[in-house]
Amino acid sequence: MKRSGQQTGGTLFESAVRRGALGGPEAPLADRMRPRTLDEIVGQHHLVGGSASLARAIQTDRVASMILWGPPGSGKTTLAHVIANATRAEFVAFNAVLGGVAELRVIVKEAKQKRSYEGKRTILFVDEIHRFNKSQQDAFLPHLEDGTITLIGATTENPSFAVNSAVLSRSRVFRLESLDSGQIQALLERALADSDRGLGKLNLAIDEKARTAIAELSRGDARRALTTLELCASLLDGEASRITLELVEQAGEERALLYDKSGEEHYNVVSALIKSMRGSDPDAAIYYLMRMLDAGDDPLFVLRRLIIFASEDVGNADPRALDVAVNADMAFRRLGMPEGLYPIAHACLYLASCPKSNAVGSAYSAAREAIRRHGGLPVPKKLRNAATSLMKSDGYGAGYKYAHDHPGNFVPGETYLPDELVGQRFYKPSQHGLEKAIGDRLERLRAHADAVTKEKP
Repeated sequence: MKRSGQQTGGTLFESAVRRGALGGPEAPLADRMRPRTLDEIVGQHHLVGGSASLARAIQTDRVASMILWGPPGSGKTTLAHVIANATRAEFVAFNAVLGGVAELRVIVKEAKQKRSYEGKRTILFVDEIHRFNKSQQDAFLPHLEDGTITLIGATTENPSFAVNSAVLSRSRVFRLESLDSGQIQALLERALADSDRGLGKLNLAIDEKARTAIAELSRGDARRALTTLELCASLLDGEASRITLELVEQAGEERALLYDKSGEEHYNVVSALIKSMRGSDPDAAIYYLMRMLDAGDDPLFVLRRLIIFASEDVGNADPRALDVAVNADMAFRRLGMPEGLYPIAHACLYLASCPKSNAVGSAYSAAREAIRRHGGLPVPKKLRNAATSLMKSDGYGAGYKYAHDHPGNFVPGETYLPDELVGQRFYKPSQHGLEKAIGDRLERLRAHADAVTKEKP
């Protein structure tokens, strides 16, 4: 494996070595069985089969900047491994979630030195490149243009939206497809037969129904399929050596206990986060927040939930809450990961700690219900826009009293709702935080208005 100098955070592949991956006996089966050469890759024939352009580029060590786009488990990182094994260039792997701009600067500096003193080019593999914000992606441009680095970005997101147009225009996009059932089953058979890197020494057999079930459960994700197979093998009792459909179902139940950002546990943790903030427990809230982020949840999804919460569960009890949540979203988009975790955590703790009110949601629900019951009632003529002489002659705007011409910028006794709804109260401020002061002011205004109305003959 190639590396670039002394990097403080270590590369993606170095981290894999430290945890026993990349072929180590303690590594997960999916890592041990990861293809090392083009010939070992299953699927993606349109990219690496026969005389495909990407295959030729790898074989001749003429890899140009590219974006690998495809669903999880389709082989993006695998292709990076193959390129790392095949190239004579310096190969550095970098994860956009775990790495920061400072580490990236070190990589570029070392790449310049390699080029200047050894005439050696550097290939930079950026996993989850969509996690980088615009300014971070812009940092690649001058080094792409002057040839300091060749960029290989991997993403599950559409590059048209996730990658800057300037970076995209200097790279070729290769789209990887999910593996089909037959390809997944071929990988399973390979893992069962391989005595060096797979499960061959266990002499296991697998029923056809079990093999098909694993392939279907994996949804085209090779990593998921191999992980399920490994779990099935660990669940075998005593002398048993056959993986059955029943064992696959049992393994599926075991996997359901793990956090899956697209499964039930994902929604359980989201629910716990919201309810902890609503219950004003910042300790529980930050715990569930980090559960989500450490499991790989999209930070933008989390931020969207925080923005909703700021209005739905805090509202005017603390109007600053919405500012904090929106600013956290803006800050994350500017900072990226990992520094962007600070504003997310900041917003979560603030929202959990500030006073709560659901009056905003109650108000718009009550107003919506009135519209449902009564339909679109006519706007009172005094409130209508008298844009033409004909409208004025028809009474539009007649009798309207300009609030700023009256003491306190309030017209006692004036009404604004349609006649059928006059007196209805949709917004009922809570007695918490700033909303108590809002409620007290509205009560004073309403009491004044009622008194004026009663004095009228």
